[in-house]
Amino acid sequence: MDYPGNLFAVSAPSGAGKSSLVKALIQADARVRPSVSHTTRAPRGREQEGREYFFVSDRQFDVLVAENRLLEWARVHGNRYGTSRAGIEASLAAGRDVMLEIDWQGALQIRQRFPGAILIFVLPPSLDDLRARLTQRGEDAPEAIALRLQNAERELAQTSQFDYVIINGSFEQALSDLHTIVRARRLRYAVQRRARAETFSALGIG
Repeated sequence: MDYPGNLFAVSAPSGAGKSSLVKALIQADARVRPSVSHTTRAPRGREQEGREYFFVSDRQFDVLVAENRLLEWARVHGNRYGTSRAGIEASLAAGRDVMLEIDWQGALQIRQRFPGAILIFVLPPSLDDLRARLTQRGEDAPEAIALRLQNAERELAQTSQFDYVIINGSFEQALSDLHTIVRARRLRYAVQRRARAETFSALGIG
């Protein structure tokens, strides 16, 4: 189905900064809406129910999967994450741009169901930088950090399957790059023709 809204999926190794980038973009651009995923992991830090995630039990997650209420889901770092099908479709149908923070497995599932989705991968400038970020944020035990770094190598190998790559060495530049991708998507011929139908008609453009 050709929805009037645009769907963006942002992936990255844990600690590369995708959550901060997406949050800053949404604050700067009122036309972009977040998608709140379901997860079986416990809240971290100041995370709140319904803001960062919907926190559910394994049993509740099983029901969501069985009832086909998730557009995609994947197991990441020992926990499950999934995206609500109804929520995404309703936002896109209303002409809103939706941005998903999602792991690479989920992003590729999104691409299968929404061929027009834009996939964006955020890279750290180096593995040493990634290790430092994971350590400095103070949210994970050393064993969890080691697991995330181990998984990062597998995640980085998926970069070529994405449409755009942002290297988050400078946060300001990375945010500008992300905003550029969003703006460019809105200026594509098919999107402009759909959004500005009256202008196209007045100019005699088919």
